[in-house]
Amino acid sequence: MPEQNDWEKQAANLLKSELKRKGVTYAQLVEKLDAIGISEKEVNVANKLSRGKFSAAFMLQCLSAVGSSQLHLD
Repeated sequence: MPEQNDWEKQAANLLKSELKRKGVTYAQLVEKLDAIGISEKEVNVANKLSRGKFSAAFMLQCLSAVGSSQLHLD
């Protein structure tokens, strides 16, 4: 079974890939999050994604903010 760090990397890579696929920068993500009532700073978003330490709720907020309705885990 993968270690905790492996799961964190996978979650971060999944979210980063989706942002890249949608053509959304961290700055744009912050604006989109703000539009749905989530207050974040660009530096905090960058730190969360680089460390891979964020909640499932944050991931869902990001995916919703950029208009993602499906995720491919493979």
